[in-house]
Amino acid sequence: MPENQTTESENQTVSKKLPELPPTYNPKDIESRWFSVWQQQGYFSRDAGGFANNDKPPYTVVIPPPNVTGVLHMGHALNNTLQDILVRKARMQGRPTRWILGTDHAGIATQNRVEQKLAAEGLSRFDLGRDAFIEACWQWREEYGSTIIEQLKAVGCSCDYADERFTMDTAYAQAVRKVFVNWYVNGLIYRGNRIINWCPRCTTALADDEVVHHEEAGKLWHLRYPLDKPVDGVEYLVVATTRPETMLGDTAVAVNPNDQRYQALVATKAQVRLPLTDRVIPIIADDYVDPAFGTGALKVTPAHDPNDFELGKRHGLEQINIFDERAYVNAAGGDFSGLSREQAREAVVKALEDQDLLEQITEHQHTVGHCYRCDTTIEPWLSEQWFVAMQKLAAPAIAAAREGRLRFYPQRWQNVYLNWLENIHDWCISRQLWWGHRIPVFYCDTCGWSDALAEDQTRCPICGAQLRQDDDVLDTWFSSQLWPFATYGWPSQPDSKQQLAAYYPTQVLSTARDIIFLWVARMVISSLYFMEGQLPFGDVLVHPTVLDAEGNIMSKSRGNGVDPMELIDSYGADGMRFGLALQVTGTQDLRFNPDNLLKYRHFANKIWNATRYVLLNIADLDLGDEAVRPMPTTDADRWILSRLARLCLYLDDEAHTYDFGASARALHEFFWNEFCDWYIELAKSQTARKPLRASTASNLVYVLEVALRLLHPYMPHLTEELWQALPHGVGVPHLIVAPWPDSLGLTRFIDEAAEQHIDRLRAIVSAVRSTRARYGISPKQGLRVAVNVAGGDEEAKIKAAALNQQADLIRSLARLDALAISSGLRRPEQAALSVVDDLEIFVELVGIVDVKAELARLKKEQTKLTGDLAQLTKKLDNHGFIAKADPSIIEKTREDAAGLTSALERLHAQIEALR
Repeated sequence: MPENQTTESENQTVSKKLPELPPTYNPKDIESRWFSVWQQQGYFSRDAGGFANNDKPPYTVVIPPPNVTGVLHMGHALNNTLQDILVRKARMQGRPTRWILGTDHAGIATQNRVEQKLAAEGLSRFDLGRDAFIEACWQWREEYGSTIIEQLKAVGCSCDYADERFTMDTAYAQAVRKVFVNWYVNGLIYRGNRIINWCPRCTTALADDEVVHHEEAGKLWHLRYPLDKPVDGVEYLVVATTRPETMLGDTAVAVNPNDQRYQALVATKAQVRLPLTDRVIPIIADDYVDPAFGTGALKVTPAHDPNDFELGKRHGLEQINIFDERAYVNAAGGDFSGLSREQAREAVVKALEDQDLLEQITEHQHTVGHCYRCDTTIEPWLSEQWFVAMQKLAAPAIAAAREGRLRFYPQRWQNVYLNWLENIHDWCISRQLWWGHRIPVFYCDTCGWSDALAEDQTRCPICGAQLRQDDDVLDTWFSSQLWPFATYGWPSQPDSKQQLAAYYPTQVLSTARDIIFLWVARMVISSLYFMEGQLPFGDVLVHPTVLDAEGNIMSKSRGNGVDPMELIDSYGADGMRFGLALQVTGTQDLRFNPDNLLKYRHFANKIWNATRYVLLNIADLDLGDEAVRPMPTTDADRWILSRLARLCLYLDDEAHTYDFGASARALHEFFWNEFCDWYIELAKSQTARKPLRASTASNLVYVLEVALRLLHPYMPHLTEELWQALPHGVGVPHLIVAPWPDSLGLTRFIDEAAEQHIDRLRAIVSAVRSTRARYGISPKQGLRVAVNVAGGDEEAKIKAAALNQQADLIRSLARLDALAISSGLRRPEQAALSVVDDLEIFVELVGIVDVKAELARLKKEQTKLTGDLAQLTKKLDNHGFIAKADPSIIEKTREDAAGLTSALERLHAQIEALR
């Protein structure tokens, strides 16, 4: 690696023949070209094409593996932009960097896609058989699985594409199998009959975390259950339920033991005759029952409700499953057998009504679970499934966060993580699918032997009979939890131990909040267990959710989704990246309006044009082999170098908190305002003076080159193109591996006095420009300006003297005919006043503005805005409006009122200035 990779180079050799940039910036001309160059040069690998410094600590990030079925959405675009920013900066810091790339086999999603394809051909997976169907899944992956990978390239993601991983690869499958067998042998994986979340559409079990809950308007049916024998004149109980069809599986009615209404029934061990069946079921007492819900009498269906299941276990109740795997009533449902659950509901309610057993129906809001993949209503279903016992495994993961070894950004997500782990349930890991990691448990139907095996086995070790393997596959998240270390080839690849010893753990995980449970917590658990107590990463960055401009979740059904590829086509990848990063704050949601990206395309244009100006400015300078270096000669030079040094320090400080938005705003402010709008303008007057020509040109190149390095992680393609056009001489061929600026080394340029001097200059010029705009004064019109440095003491005189040294620059930039700067100046008549800190800036308006006409215009505008504000205030004081209007409309009204208030304050100041 070049020696100067680790130090800030000041001496940058200037070529005599500099390339010319086209007059306009077109991202389509450069983005794919530079990405291909970077990839061909091997910069995305761990040694970054030979420029990594192996003496520095490695930097590794694992990409949250997108589903093999996936296409890029705005969440992907944001998350991968943030990861790339981190990875590119680490690479420029010389650290051996690798962004591990791969995709997830996505069991349910992929199987659904292939089944849909087969259905279009008039076939089902059962027509093909298991082996042929799995082969069809592999073929589908080969044909469509690389779509999202190619889209990541378009975003500019500098992943290690040469070593892509897949959660169904042979080596990865061996890792999955090892984990299952280990946990099985150690009693952490077991098989049992439990109530699970069942998706009748996907015909598979789902973990609790894979169920999406929606608030829905439903009904509460009040049903009469006749007593087998009347008790104290009571002939029936009324139970309330949101699912009358499940009464076919009831095995008890429960009441609270302290409920006075039912104590006689409990004492006499009364029973009810279950309607529509020939069964008699007991009345039981249990503290779980809420006397205030419904009638206080609860129908108990142990096979179709998780709470009823636990209640039933306590009382030894029978478990009657009335649904098949498609949620159709089975033989246990008697006359209702063969009906779907929706049809059964209608039929059961009608039958009860016919027998005068339906007391009433009331409206009821309740939460209903849906499949996270297909949105089908989940069926709580008694089924034999495989589970992981989680409580023992969760304890070390809880401790890691409590002890500060695992950190969340923003920190509030740690509480969410801990709350889930501290209330964790056993994890249902079996899925009734064909595509996925098949559960490695083998059975002998002859002698009853069974075991989990690390390798396939065909014959029973006891009796020699043929073995069969469990039909189910593992939950996709079971394999995904191993991603941080299985991607190194653990446990079977020859160099996996050395790789893990050198590069594990990774440094940071960037992810969405909705998979903190599904993925993040489980990665922590499995890594702590199998990697000898090591965490998979120290930092967890939870990025905001990308919503539409109105604050709604983006989805196909809403029609409000935004395609990142269309944004790239319109604004360029760099414009999209910078626009997304700049909007990241500590809040949990990001309201995204595609139209806002236009300003970041303009930002790219601004930098492009500034670079063209710098190149044109130095094109005629025969600098020969003289080095381009910082040459602070004037206050303006010292100011821009000081601002550059502070920017670099700020970016390095903010990196520890992952405040991408703050860093992007700082970069934007520096480039747009300080460098382009001010230093270049100041430099124009300096380059016109021969003694300052060479030093100013050198400073322009130096500051721009360093700033492009700072911006590179955010806008990699644009900065690479411009950097190549500039003299730099940092010892590397491409910006992607150029050294990150040395923030500590640059601190020698921090100059508070120069910053104060130029900030005062900027304040005066800005005040004059604002006055021109306020009164419609032409930029060509010369003005007379007086600046009073308030205070009147010796310090004020010193400040005034320092400002007078900048008088020529102020006159030039503000286009002034006359400028007076002193302490103790009085306000001239009919002069506009601007106050900035201790400066009073007076712009004389006599003879320039028609005072009488301008006063009339301003007063007319004042009257109009006063009326508009009164209307808005009246609306905001209306309690009916506040109670009924949409919150977004109320907020907009408040914003409009605040804007009118500010406008009236400005008008008042203008009127006072003219009196």
